[in-house]
Amino acid sequence: MNYTLNQLQIFLKIVQTQSVTKASEELYLTQPAVSIQLRNFQDQFDIPLTEVVGRKIYITDFGLEIAEAAENIINQVYAINYKTLAYKGQLTGRLKISVVSTGKYVMPYFLTNFMQQHSGIELMMDVTNKNKVVESLENNEVDFALVSILPHTLNIEKLDLLQNKLYLVGSPKRKFRKDIKAKEMFKNLPLIFREKGSGTRQTMESFIERNNLSVLKKMELTSNEAVKQALLAGLGYSIMPLIGIKNELHNNELQIISIKGFPIKTTWSLIWLRGKKHSPVSKSFLEYLKKEKTQIVQEKFSWSEQY
Repeated sequence: MNYTLNQLQIFLKIVQTQSVTKASEELYLTQPAVSIQLRNFQDQFDIPLTEVVGRKIYITDFGLEIAEAAENIINQVYAINYKTLAYKGQLTGRLKISVVSTGKYVMPYFLTNFMQQHSGIELMMDVTNKNKVVESLENNEVDFALVSILPHTLNIEKLDLLQNKLYLVGSPKRKFRKDIKAKEMFKNLPLIFREKGSGTRQTMESFIERNNLSVLKKMELTSNEAVKQALLAGLGYSIMPLIGIKNELHNNELQIISIKGFPIKTTWSLIWLRGKKHSPVSKSFLEYLKKEKTQIVQEKFSWSEQY
């Protein structure tokens, strides 16, 4: 057998995602490239690793055993790399962070300089909705999570990073009276919601319930980026975090609708399980943030103060 490390990594990702398409997206490869590597890897075994039923791929029992072995091999390769760098006096290891979807506009700015200072660190950042973020933290699969709404079901510690402001947003083509009331506004306004499990959805529903509003629900989309594109197309209105619409506001492609009760303010917080034993990498990152967060906020997010 002459399988490669690349093939092991691709096969393991297919097993984890249960999809060639999703594996290709997460590996930043084309789907045909992943399919070819999967076929070349499978051809080296007499027993099938996968089977396709309809359009869905399934991993055989033998394939699951090979995936487990592949993961062990890959971990050993990482260990060799880390030991080499550690021998040179560099901080090494993995930093695993789970981030709610809008957090992708926030977290990279708090990571950049730290990662540049420590080239031996491998970053694993999963961007998903709030429910899955909390689940990964609860299962101790990550070092940290970035959320704008704290989970009440977990015993956590936190480091507040940045204020999160949410506004009612839509196309600038329609103009509204300055004295319009929230109940009148929302009664006939087609609203676009995030999916259930989203922190933005939770904030939006809390505002509606708190103000006893009757709303016209238009559609439900599974990411803030999808919601933003729908707003740009003029499909409706939504309550969105300011952090994700900076360019669209600057280019007058979206407008903030002035209405009592906005902005809704929450806080972007880095959280971790209380009592967690931090690795040298996660401990170093936490110390870095405590020292540098104020400067990062001032340099990268001061633009938000004008809204």
